[in-house]
Amino acid sequence: MSVQERKHRERAQRERLIVATARELAEDQGWDAVTTRRLAESIEYSQPVLYSHFRGKREIIGAVALEGAAELAAALRAATAAAVAASPADARARVTALARTWLDYAEHNPAVYDALFNLDGGLAFAQEDTPAPLKDAFAALLETLGEVAGDGVHPGVFTELFWAALHGLATLTRAGRLPPELTEVRLELLVDRLAVL
Repeated sequence: MSVQERKHRERAQRERLIVATARELAEDQGWDAVTTRRLAESIEYSQPVLYSHFRGKREIIGAVALEGAAELAAALRAATAAAVAASPADARARVTALARTWLDYAEHNPAVYDALFNLDGGLAFAQEDTPAPLKDAFAALLETLGEVAGDGVHPGVFTELFWAALHGLATLTRAGRLPPELTEVRLELLVDRLAVL
């Protein structure tokens, strides 16, 4: 391995460490606790080293969001694949699995979910320059929801509407605006009313 390859590998490892530490700190104490100074202390590097990877907190939030988008896409695909394996012809089971997985991800990864959808990470959504992990997370929704959009309904627009409904449920439940004990009832109603099954 050349010196250049080793430096590149070490740089990538440092960057992963910064993102993982920011994510852990945000999940434990909220995004307000994530500062460049605190991150530098936690990873035992100087602030200039941290700034050589990210220009500031906004870019770190964006990096966490991209990591979360990849995780969410994988979780959605795994859930729908499991539903297909259990009952290949049951579109309702696939949509329900997808919706449940979305809400579970939001509940168990609140800081990452915030980085993805509620904070400014400097990422473009629904544009030409949207990063691949964000496009892939949307595609993971579209793959299942496009099947149940209904005749004459644009699959992408339907997916956006379903996504918005899931986001509203996740955000309002976490904020205490919706009682969590009715989450399953809401999920079933959403699937029944929006999806053409």
